[in-house]
Amino acid sequence: MSVIRLLLREIQHRQLSFVLGVVTIVAAVALFVAILTMCDASQRETIRLMRDLGFNVLILPKGTNMADFWSEDFAEQEMPEEYVHRLAEADTMSVRHLVARLQKKMRWRDRHVLLTGILPEVHMKHLPKKPPMGVNIPRGKVYVGFELAQSMGLAPGDTIELGDKPFVVEKCLAEKGSKDDIRIYGHLHDVQEVLNRPGRINEIEALSCQCEGKRLPRIRADIARALPGTQVTEYKSIAVARAEQRRMVESYAAFIIPVVVLVSAIWIGLLTLGNVRQRRVEIGILRAMGVGSGRIAALFLGKAVLIGVLGAALGFALGTALAIRFGPQVFPLTANKITPMFNLLSWTVIGAPLLCALASYLPTLVAVSQDPAAVLREE
Repeated sequence: MSVIRLLLREIQHRQLSFVLGVVTIVAAVALFVAILTMCDASQRETIRLMRDLGFNVLILPKGTNMADFWSEDFAEQEMPEEYVHRLAEADTMSVRHLVARLQKKMRWRDRHVLLTGILPEVHMKHLPKKPPMGVNIPRGKVYVGFELAQSMGLAPGDTIELGDKPFVVEKCLAEKGSKDDIRIYGHLHDVQEVLNRPGRINEIEALSCQCEGKRLPRIRADIARALPGTQVTEYKSIAVARAEQRRMVESYAAFIIPVVVLVSAIWIGLLTLGNVRQRRVEIGILRAMGVGSGRIAALFLGKAVLIGVLGAALGFALGTALAIRFGPQVFPLTANKITPMFNLLSWTVIGAPLLCALASYLPTLVAVSQDPAAVLREE
């Protein structure tokens, strides 16, 4: 009798064992595929969420007194607005999302306020375009901080004057519990006109792309090559939070996937070992009838490979369906990016049968090494 006929009869005779094996691989592969599919979405979601923490690198004019800067929340020194465009043209990979700002303290309606001009994000030429950070305030419009809006009774649509220029209140901001509550934000070029500082800025905000190691020295060296007349500082808490969050997501996937693979391998091995022990007499008879060890090994290993192939195909379909069905609920910001990862299909179709064969190797070795005379004598 050929190995294929033996295998088909084995499956027919031991249907429960075969089904349990297939279900095990289906579950393992489905979990594997769903985790990897949603892990990709999780990394994108994490990047988006961490990006929303705000900028973590600040480029200031060289010679800025940092004690005064942290006290006043802006630098008295200035630099050319052209610096932000020069940095955008530079071939640097350490920062991105460049936003130039001009901030000054001024007296307005008998109150001290921080007037902040913001230039819409300048795209770095050598990088692919991504959703911009910062805000894009239209010319002639302003955003008013919470405390100023409340104390002055301002509402969107009102007109205020800064210097001798009228501006329309575009938005009254939510309470932040910081100096942002006494800020008035406008377009950079409008604020430059109000302050009579054409073409001048006093800071560039950026997002660091460095996640590991000594970030700040590398960033400083990188920016110094493009903008020698500047100095760089980092909002360390934001940078560390971003790096730690990314590391946590990567560590989660690195832990859960090997656990799934190991548990599945152990289960398949136990199923095969149970099958071998249940069929000791049958294997002894086959050996006594002259069926070679190779054919008996092929029977068990062939069954394991078949379980792996079927489980991989069904598990990929199930895992992809689960990721597409539930992924958008878990990761709403990147929901449209959750798509089938067809490259995983080839990996699972190759990996699952190989895993099953390896898990079945020792039980198969037990099966072919049994002395048929000793087995039949026991029975």
